[in-house]
Amino acid sequence: MNLLIRLFITAIVAFLLTKVLPGVHFEGFSTAIIFAIVLGLLNLTIKPILSIFGLPLTIITLGFFALVINALIILIADYFIDSMEVSGFWWAFIFSILLSIITSFANSMFSDAD
Repeated sequence: MNLLIRLFITAIVAFLLTKVLPGVHFEGFSTAIIFAIVLGLLNLTIKPILSIFGLPLTIITLGFFALVINALIILIADYFIDSMEVSGFWWAFIFSILLSIITSFANSMFSDAD
């Protein structure tokens, strides 16, 4: 159940961010739900591989390259989802930072106090 709540929170935040950021566009809320699922799958499969290969750069840049990896994951999701449009790397970069911050805050509000 916790996974469904996190996916729904990610979809809501991503959809609302597309209303604020002109460089990222979804056709509808259903696209945001698909985006949340694809993003979860990419974070599960491709992100660890990119993180391992990018570890030296992440260490050299004191963690900044991890933000670049997040933006690349957003661009890969854009490639797979036809009803999503990201205008470029910098919009993906800004979108990924805001998405991470806001979903972390929202998930902490709705997480169990176990």
